[in-house]
Amino acid sequence: MTRARHLPSVRLRAARCCPARQHVRISPISTAMTSPIRLIWLHEADTAAFAQRLAAQPALRQLYIALHGDLGAGKTTLVRHLLRALGVTGRIKSPTYAVLEPHETPDGLAVSHFDFYRFNDPREWADAGFRDVFAAPGLKLAEWPEKAATVLPMPDLALQLSVSPGDDSTRIVELSAHTAAGQQLLTEVLAT
Repeated sequence: MTRARHLPSVRLRAARCCPARQHVRISPISTAMTSPIRLIWLHEADTAAFAQRLAAQPALRQLYIALHGDLGAGKTTLVRHLLRALGVTGRIKSPTYAVLEPHETPDGLAVSHFDFYRFNDPREWADAGFRDVFAAPGLKLAEWPEKAATVLPMPDLALQLSVSPGDDSTRIVELSAHTAAGQQLLTEVLAT
């Protein structure tokens, strides 16, 4: 196992990142494309600020983003903030029972929000027509993608969310780009 090269933390100004906080620490763990970059979101306002920066990137429109994390880690919260930043109105709920909640932004972007928590059988994938959904244009967001790992394509971007030990409001987020498009989006989001 190779040891990751650690780089110093970077502070972002509040006006550009998180209006409710002085800073957010970003600690690049490694310079390789698939090595994770660690973010620390001190409050939900940091999650919303990241979602705003993500929504502002044109490259987001055709990507598949995988969201990993335990129950309560903030996956659905991030999706809600992202959909709001994209202009989606109305109720935004987790598709835990439905598996898929489709959304459309005011400018016509199709967003497919999956939650594979209750996914048990790969035959469900074909029967539900999810292969067609993933082949169609638009943004795909998947919670619990590991439950459907045998049928899902490689994500462009993967986020691993976890609750910080001893602080229920702080989230530790590791972002990994798995494609050139995901790397481009990650570079653009972190540069804003």
